[in-house]
Amino acid sequence: MTVIINQKSPLLAISEWVQGQPPNLGQLIGKVVLVEVFQVNCPGCFLHALPQAIALHHRYARQGLVVLGIATAFEDFDKNTLENLVRLVQRGEVIGETQKVLAQQDLLNEEGRLPYQIPFPVAMDQLHKRQDPVTDNEITAFIQQHFPHPQNQSAGMQTTLYRRVEDHLKTLDYHAETFERFALKGTPSHLLVDKQGILVDTIFGINPELETIIQKLLDAQF
Repeated sequence: MTVIINQKSPLLAISEWVQGQPPNLGQLIGKVVLVEVFQVNCPGCFLHALPQAIALHHRYARQGLVVLGIATAFEDFDKNTLENLVRLVQRGEVIGETQKVLAQQDLLNEEGRLPYQIPFPVAMDQLHKRQDPVTDNEITAFIQQHFPHPQNQSAGMQTTLYRRVEDHLKTLDYHAETFERFALKGTPSHLLVDKQGILVDTIFGINPELETIIQKLLDAQF
C-alpha cells in the first residue's frame, strides 16, 4: 500500500500497546489525530517532538485532539526495542544517544530519568524480521523516496547510488510496518489525520507550524 495524502489514512500496524489501548485510526472519526512517530534512541525526538506532542495533548484534548505515540525502529535495532520502550513509558528510563544528549543538556532528573511522563497512549510499531534478500523494487523505491531526480545524475553516479542503497538495505534486520506503510523518512515524524479520517500530511522533523495546522483541523466542520 502506498500512502496518499488527502485520501483515507491507512491503519497503524501495532505489535503491542504499552500504555493505553485506543481504537485504530478508522474508529476515531470525528476526532483530529496526531500520531507522533519516534524512536527510543533518538535524541531529537525527546528534545523537541515528544515535549511538543505532550503540550498539544494537554492544550487540545478537550477540543477533540487525540495524540498517539508510536515507537518505531528503522536502525539501531538493539536499542529501539519493545523492552526499552516499556522501560521508558513505565519508569522514564532513556538509553543510548538519547540518554547521553539529555544528560549533557541537564534535562534528566536526579535519578537520570525523564522528568515527565508521556500522558497519551503509546505503542510499538509492528516489526518483521527480514527473511528475503533485498530486491530491485525495494532499492528503486528507496531511491525514489529519498533522492529526488536520480535520473539527472550520470550513469556512474546512479550505479554508485544503487549499490550504496543496496548495502544500506542489507543492514536492516527488520521491517517497521507503520514506518514503511506511511513512507516516512525518519524520526521524529508526525502523522495528521482529520475528522473524516483523511491523512492530511506526514511531516518529518521539527515543524513550528504543527500547532497552527492542528487548530485549523479542529476548527473545521465535521
